[in-house]
Amino acid sequence: MSVPQYRKVAALALVAGLGLSLTACSTKSDDGGTDAAGKVTITVDCQPVAAQKELLDNWNADVAEFQKQNPDIVIKSISVGQQCNNPPDFTARLAGGTTTDVFYGYMTDLQQVLDSGQAMDITSYVSKDTVATWDSVDPALKEVFTDGGKLYGVPVKNYSMGLVYNKTLFRKAGLDVDNPPKTWPEVRAAAKKISATDKSVAGYAEYSAGNTGGWHFTSLLYSQGGRVLSEDGKKAAFNTAEGKQVLQNLKDMRYGDDSMGSRQLLQWGDLLTNAAAGKVGMFIGAPDTTQAIVSQFKGRFEDWAVAPLPGQTDLAKTTLGGGEGYFFKKDLTKEQVEAGLKWIAYQKLTPGKGQFDYVRAKPQNYPVGLPQPLLFAPGSEAQKQEVELRKANANVPIENFQLFEDKQLPIVGEPRDAQAIYAILDSAMSGVLTDPNANIDTLLKTAEEKVDQLLAAGS
Repeated sequence: MSVPQYRKVAALALVAGLGLSLTACSTKSDDGGTDAAGKVTITVDCQPVAAQKELLDNWNADVAEFQKQNPDIVIKSISVGQQCNNPPDFTARLAGGTTTDVFYGYMTDLQQVLDSGQAMDITSYVSKDTVATWDSVDPALKEVFTDGGKLYGVPVKNYSMGLVYNKTLFRKAGLDVDNPPKTWPEVRAAAKKISATDKSVAGYAEYSAGNTGGWHFTSLLYSQGGRVLSEDGKKAAFNTAEGKQVLQNLKDMRYGDDSMGSRQLLQWGDLLTNAAAGKVGMFIGAPDTTQAIVSQFKGRFEDWAVAPLPGQTDLAKTTLGGGEGYFFKKDLTKEQVEAGLKWIAYQKLTPGKGQFDYVRAKPQNYPVGLPQPLLFAPGSEAQKQEVELRKANANVPIENFQLFEDKQLPIVGEPRDAQAIYAILDSAMSGVLTDPNANIDTLLKTAEEKVDQLLAAGS
């Protein structure tokens, strides 16, 4: 999970409505957003908060330059808190019809947005004529925001999971930092060596609470080639040989090898705090987990590298991916939709501009060089431009991410009702990591029954 996806889990613990009243977003004018002078006004959320000074300055500079280039468009920016999508707050805004005209959401939010009746079909508006790099955007990401052949959102960020490992601890344990584990048996062997070198270190660390356990179970399951749900999304599909292998691997490391540390029930911040303190040898995550380790928990970029996600007998068969995008509120005028697409194209989808302005970001307190966002399709013109700019302006050791970038595994998105399912699967993860006598078959059977009940209730 990338930082944006951490937000999805971490936000559950935040107070709803950071810096936002539910009526603040309902700013569309009575005449459809176009004034007497012909200027089109749109409201857009996810403006950085004041505490994110450099990001806010960048955002404001982008708005000013965009409006200079497009004098007929007015962007009204709304901050909805540092996390951009606090799930309870987001749901309340959808229910109340108080979203901005162009509003931020996660890839897993499409169904909720559709159910709310707030989504606008933008299929006929989006093309390379309105978004110059549209043909370069990974088709799989477009599909995430598509339902019934209709497009409802524009992807702006993407991530995929890999193996994050501490190079310093690898060296201390006599492991090759340039040849990290490619299989789960190799992860187990490396974790055992790391912990044997220093008993205070978890050779491998894992989540098991606050929905993070279920999220990581999903990623581990994907690495085995399994799936959380059946193809039609109506039944649980994780009580399988692949699901059992996931839990068996963890049980073997936790109790067979004592290589995962005694403290369990870790949530997002817990694991990364330990990692920043040099107490974690390996864990799974997206490349920008290293950004969180450094910026939020005072670690060092030099210590951390990312490799492709391991599988059982070779590299993972598939890896978990996710991200975010922007939806358009129903009943916008043609002019407002076109203005919103122009803004998104400028701020989110143009190499050298907005989020891809690496020249601007390089001297700031913001990492340049991480292989994210994985937004453009490999080999596309936009991807080539983005990579060239990123590497030319890197301010982090890009060689630490080269293995991950060189071997992009097939990405599978999160399941429907992801957060509710993750909460259920937390129990399976916590059970196997806190009870040496836990029965894997029972843990998976219980979780399966609960997920089936959840899906039946929502169908």
